[in-house]
Amino acid sequence: MSEQQPTAEHPQPRASRWRWALLIGVLALLGVLLAIADLGLKNAVLGPYATVVIYPHSHSTPLATTDRFNRSKLSDRLTLAGPFGPLGSISPGRAIEGFLSNGAGLILLALGALLLFPGRARFAVQRLETRYGAAIAMAAGVATFLLMVAAVGLLRFTLVFLAVIPVVLAVALAAVMFGIACIALALGRWIQRRLPLGPTHPLVAGLAGALVVFDLAVVPYVGIGALAAVAVGGLGLAIVTRFGSESGWSFSDLRW
Repeated sequence: MSEQQPTAEHPQPRASRWRWALLIGVLALLGVLLAIADLGLKNAVLGPYATVVIYPHSHSTPLATTDRFNRSKLSDRLTLAGPFGPLGSISPGRAIEGFLSNGAGLILLALGALLLFPGRARFAVQRLETRYGAAIAMAAGVATFLLMVAAVGLLRFTLVFLAVIPVVLAVALAAVMFGIACIALALGRWIQRRLPLGPTHPLVAGLAGALVVFDLAVVPYVGIGALAAVAVGGLGLAIVTRFGSESGWSFSDLRW
């Protein structure tokens, strides 16, 4: 039996709203704390958030071009000693700025995909929630990624089809974002089943799932691997379900 979603006739209970609001607040706070930890590491390979997302270089001073939009420089004044050894100081303000910019971007893209393609997202999430749905999506994502790398490599040596490379990359990026949005919704639904949170709007569940994805991405040392796994799984999910098509992927389409 499907879960009853809040509607105008059956509004969401007040206790349920507070529970979901508390969960989203905790996930957001966890993302900021993980971003601060990544800033303290300042490692371009093992802690990419500090040097790639917030600072696109290895120094602790911000880019000169960003100073035009940050006249107060409050984030640079509020610094703390790095807790991970002699790696310099960290700025909680910079961590919050990075969380608000990158986290908000991921959340808006995920929620936008759910708003634009609600029916397709539903079928994709249903496929992902099957017994071997996650494994199939990951395997399909790895295979698609390898094929895409091979195709781009071959197209580079041609002059006629060289202009096709941006199209291939754009389609792959769209598939990844659609898949990540569906994974975020699936994570939100999984949290809803595991915790006594009560019913909520699907977009609220998707918001919680998107925050979980962002929190995984900023975990020190393993965040880049977690984000890559989610992206590859999202690519595979989009391919297996044909962007959430109701019929899904089937070789029977080759018969007529």
